[in-house]
Amino acid sequence: MADLLDSEAGSERFASYEAELKLVQADLTQKLDQIPELSGEPRKAAIRQAERALEEARELIDQMRIEKPNIPAPAKNKINQRFRNLQHDVDDLGRKLTSLSSDRRALFGNRYKDNPTPDDQLEQRQQLLTGTDRLERSSGRLRESQRIALETEDIGRSTLSDLATQREQIENTRRNLLESESYTDRSIKTLRGMARRMATNRVITIAIITVLVLLIIAVIVSKFR
Repeated sequence: MADLLDSEAGSERFASYEAELKLVQADLTQKLDQIPELSGEPRKAAIRQAERALEEARELIDQMRIEKPNIPAPAKNKINQRFRNLQHDVDDLGRKLTSLSSDRRALFGNRYKDNPTPDDQLEQRQQLLTGTDRLERSSGRLRESQRIALETEDIGRSTLSDLATQREQIENTRRNLLESESYTDRSIKTLRGMARRMATNRVITIAIITVLVLLIIAVIVSKFR
């Protein structure tokens, strides 16, 4: 089994489909190898089982095709090559099954006739109805996958819109912080200027008081002489 993808968003589901497809391929290959050894009713039963396995393989291929756009970009080239190889292998198995199914003499054994009887026609009609039913089920699965893809796309658009709004809010907050920082710088400069002026006024006041005290002392001394 090929190594699985890295566990990134969109990769795990593809890897799961791939692993399941390889199991189905192995089962289908085994059934196809058994068909040439059979004839009559056992051969028809084996072909029907192989057809169901082939249908399941093609459904998995369709699911993988839907999932491919979700694969991270770095892994896309590798995934596309692996997908093409898997699709080619399934197509080869389908052609082999078609070849085995077209061998009508081996399929019907001694009951093979160029002009089918009403019973043969009824059986063929039943097979057509069965194939139509399988096709309808496959179409239903594809419609469901398409619905999920559309819902995922809507969620993605909503998420992108929310991210854009949050980005705008963050940018507005950043601008407000820058403006607040500018106001803070101006306030600090104003406070520093006020502090310098207060210090200067204090020095002047002390100087005046000192001069007055010296004058008073001088006056007192002059009176006692």
